[in-house]
Amino acid sequence: METKISVILLAAGLSCRMGGDKLLLLYKGKSLLQLAVDLLSGLPVYERILVTTRARLDTVVLPDDVRVVINPRPESGQSGSIRLGVSAALGQWYFFMAADQPGLVAGDLLPLLGCAGCGKDAIVYPVVNGCPCSPTLFSSSFRAELLALSGDVGGRSVRDAHPEACIAVEPERPGNFLDIDNMEDYMRLMLNA
Repeated sequence: METKISVILLAAGLSCRMGGDKLLLLYKGKSLLQLAVDLLSGLPVYERILVTTRARLDTVVLPDDVRVVINPRPESGQSGSIRLGVSAALGQWYFFMAADQPGLVAGDLLPLLGCAGCGKDAIVYPVVNGCPCSPTLFSSSFRAELLALSGDVGGRSVRDAHPEACIAVEPERPGNFLDIDNMEDYMRLMLNA
């Protein structure tokens, strides 16, 4: 039986720490948002969902295999985008991607996706330098808890509440998991490009 994974790309944040819309910053000739959408589109999964704002939607070329969910209240924080994505998802697993990890390639994500089905109640995430990071895979047994999130929090609180369900994966290329939170991160990314 096929394991149905819904990949949910979270791209509705306000980029408060950046001081501007970081998802419109360019890397290798494309915006961070476009790079993330391109990566999303190429993944071998059941469905692909982009949660974003209407304004950002006008800045990206969408492949036919990506379904869009508009977040009308991005100020409600990351939990609002998670709730919208989970509500729209039809899969048995939810794989949350951030749009601010431009170094990621499909090969980085396949080991994480391959853990779907490892356990009925699993939560799978990469560990870089001893710290959990994105993207994260949740089985649908955590659906109610993900839908109950509020404020500017992601799935970390659900993950932390269930250490028995956690599967940590050490990536082969940990540098690819760097996320862009501020201008210093972006400048570091551009220097290493």
